[in-house]
Amino acid sequence: MKITILGSGTSTGVPMVGCHCQVCGSSDPRDKRTRASILVESCGQRILVDTSTDLRMQALREGIPQIDAVLLTHTHADHIHGIDDLRGFHFIHRRVIPCYASQDTIDQVSANFSYIFEGLHSEGYWPLLEAFPVEDPFDLFGCRVTPVPIRHGSFLATGYRFDNAAYLTDCSEIPDQSLALLQGLDLLIIDALRFSPHPNHFNIEGALKITEILKPRRTVLTHLTHEVHHSDGERLPQGVEFAYDGLSVEL
Repeated sequence: MKITILGSGTSTGVPMVGCHCQVCGSSDPRDKRTRASILVESCGQRILVDTSTDLRMQALREGIPQIDAVLLTHTHADHIHGIDDLRGFHFIHRRVIPCYASQDTIDQVSANFSYIFEGLHSEGYWPLLEAFPVEDPFDLFGCRVTPVPIRHGSFLATGYRFDNAAYLTDCSEIPDQSLALLQGLDLLIIDALRFSPHPNHFNIEGALKITEILKPRRTVLTHLTHEVHHSDGERLPQGVEFAYDGLSVEL
């Protein structure tokens, strides 16, 4: 299995529009962050987690030839509003892609983007996704996928475990029953927005506390703002690092 960080940035991306801070003006390419998403490759198939606002750019940058399944974590715009970019894949492959998410996420996304799921034939739009609500573990392309309920402020979101790797983006609290689903990880990719606190996201300190509890072999901190220089990673504990766009991990 291979996991690629398609986007390591927060909802504004980095550089942020109108900002001239040191990180937004950084010459380090690892400080250029598109909106948060990952690609999981298993048994020759490609699983996209979230259709970020920057999906088209990410797919072109990584040379993604096709998407075989989509998983959604929640309905916030930076994680959903690239969904129309799936049309490019459909024009080539003419396949309806399975889409997995919580029932609440499926309900809201299918209401807001009904043409993605139902098509709009009079306007030349064909269905792109077929919805499958999930709450229990399921098998996908030789990989055991476990939905992990998490809190994003007052909002409910879903993280995912893929065999011995987990992706927890947009997260401010992990309930005890979800912590139990995250034991024995080789890789943890987790929301760690910035150094200063935030009510709806783990900051770096909060993400490190979760790392101390779960003790994964490797931790990658993602969904980063322009408060974080990639070079600040030198200050992180051993086994913990900052994500950057294009980072790939083989498992």
